[in-house]
Amino acid sequence: MENKLVKIGVAAKMLGTTPGTLRKWESTGELLPFRKTAGGTRYYSVSDLLSVRASDAPTICYARVSSHDQKEDLDRQQIMLESYCAAKGWRSETIKDLGSGMNYKKKGLNQLLEMILKRQMNRLVITHKDRLLRFGSELVFALCELQEIEIVIIHKGEQPKFEEELANDVLEIITVFSARLYGSRSHKNKKLIDDLNLVVKGIENGNNAGAQNHAEPQ
Repeated sequence: MENKLVKIGVAAKMLGTTPGTLRKWESTGELLPFRKTAGGTRYYSVSDLLSVRASDAPTICYARVSSHDQKEDLDRQQIMLESYCAAKGWRSETIKDLGSGMNYKKKGLNQLLEMILKRQMNRLVITHKDRLLRFGSELVFALCELQEIEIVIIHKGEQPKFEEELANDVLEIITVFSARLYGSRSHKNKKLIDDLNLVVKGIENGNNAGAQNHAEPQ
């Protein structure tokens, strides 16, 4: 694939620019065609184009929270990610998502996967591994490695509020499967979901109480 030659129109599309820009780059010596026919048809090497695209590609920061009431946490993630990249001297762009770590159809996640597959980024930066996906983040990391995209995880320990978010994700899984097993209107299904909601609320209340106790002067 990388030794393939393409015409100027395809080359421009690969770089996200126009044939006119490529002609300008040729005149300035920034990017020369691999071969040019007597009739003026330009052919570009795919490997050269990939190198140009990779060198100009940004660092992508990915931030995610599970619910609307965590908007402040989403903003904190973005500030942390962009500050980290600025300190490293990396040009960065941030993709933000709102949704469960079990949801594989989030708009931001799909945008990120498309950028990885097209190698439109130099590196991926996240605060914690589970910000990407609760299960399956290793597959995304494998795609990055195949595309030679660097992966940076700022915090490799357990993330804050891990128990609360995990409980919500487990609740989502059981809700889907119980609906399939018993039917969405089933009494058994409703009781199971109600019981699980009580468990989640108990975890949330425990986390909130712990935070208040920690904040009180000793």
